[in-house]
Amino acid sequence: MFRQDGNGKVSRVIRVGTRKSQLARIQTDSVAEKLKELYPDIHLEIGKKAAPLSCISCVCFRVDLVVHSLKDLPTTLPPGFTIGAVLKRENPHDAVVLHPSNAGKSLDTLPENSVIGTSSLRRAAQLKKRFPHLDFKDIRGNLNTRLKKLDEKNDFAAIILAAAGLRRMGWESRISQILEPEDCMYAVGQGALAVEVRARDADILEMVSILHDRDTVLRCIAERAFLRRLEGGCSVPVAVHTQVKDSQLYLTGAVYSLDGSNSLKETMQVSIASSEKVDEQVQRVGVTANKIPGAVQDEAEKLGIELADLLLSKGAKEILTVARQLNDAR
Repeated sequence: MFRQDGNGKVSRVIRVGTRKSQLARIQTDSVAEKLKELYPDIHLEIGKKAAPLSCISCVCFRVDLVVHSLKDLPTTLPPGFTIGAVLKRENPHDAVVLHPSNAGKSLDTLPENSVIGTSSLRRAAQLKKRFPHLDFKDIRGNLNTRLKKLDEKNDFAAIILAAAGLRRMGWESRISQILEPEDCMYAVGQGALAVEVRARDADILEMVSILHDRDTVLRCIAERAFLRRLEGGCSVPVAVHTQVKDSQLYLTGAVYSLDGSNSLKETMQVSIASSEKVDEQVQRVGVTANKIPGAVQDEAEKLGIELADLLLSKGAKEILTVARQLNDAR
């Protein structure tokens, strides 16, 4: 689709889908700004309708791409769709946001039986084990809603949120504590933005591929391969931590029972030093990264699979099966 301005200049129209939340719009706008800087001749239209994964081509607003939080995307996408870009990752860790009356405290120093709000089984499982003196309860809603529940009521002493989301919303000052991996490892893909496109739209795929961040792509391919091999998801506590250092990709993965009392955790690494130049349209755990050597992407995916297999050999399937059954029964 093309448009012509008052001076007769013709530009291509790229339609971008977004969800209704404030955070989704902020994330979409940030990607749109990057694309506009790189391709000043395109015209971007951002849809005001929600554009869920299965509705990227909805008749109300047919879109060319959708910006997501990568952690929200399944490891296997519907046929015909792919993740065409994974942007440089923000801080992937979780953050503690305290009730104003608890300013200056931390999870360690909060009083016995203080109630901590979290919507994540992964966070609750890890933190129950690490901070047994605290009581963890469910809290729902988007970031705005959860912060409002924290501040306007006395139901929670603190809540746990993703640091990346708080930063993107401009609420970094509310972060009281960043949870290090020793306390709480993060979700697969957390902190990274993904651009979803139609796999057959070669020109759109080529356009957004410049947004790929190599290290983030390799880390997230490993994480997503780990999760897919475990057949995990948001209904079971699975956590990861990845790092690229000295041309090595390190992946730590763990599975937990709902109360954190039973867990398995291991670390593996692989070299990603390949300088091979390959431009290919191969999708790995939903990601197409044709500007990144295929060999190192294969190594990242293999790393995730092998780490998952190691945990499965030690009983991870049993832990996750019980966790899923207990969660479904709640």
